[in-house]
Amino acid sequence: MSLSLTPRQRALLKARAHALEPVVQIGQAGLTAAVITEIDRSLTAHGLIKIRLAGAGRDDRDTLTAQVCEQAGAAVVQQVGRVLVLWRPRPEDEPLSK
Repeated sequence: MSLSLTPRQRALLKARAHALEPVVQIGQAGLTAAVITEIDRSLTAHGLIKIRLAGAGRDDRDTLTAQVCEQAGAAVVQQVGRVLVLWRPRPEDEPLSK
């Protein structure tokens, strides 16, 4: 499942994510089943989350980001340094304006 966001939707989600703190941290062990489960749980509960990529080097972050999005069925809103913002639509949320 590949989600895509328009620039307007991305800007709206960036504004919402600004005040959020990271709820999941990916450490030295990398992307484990437990981490994917926690990311899925957080996306189900909140829809928009921040993740800290603490264990990934600069070269590995893009690969790790793609793996997280693929396995969680989420879209990347923003990635700044070691912080990644993900979004996945929830049924109870209002649709994003196009």
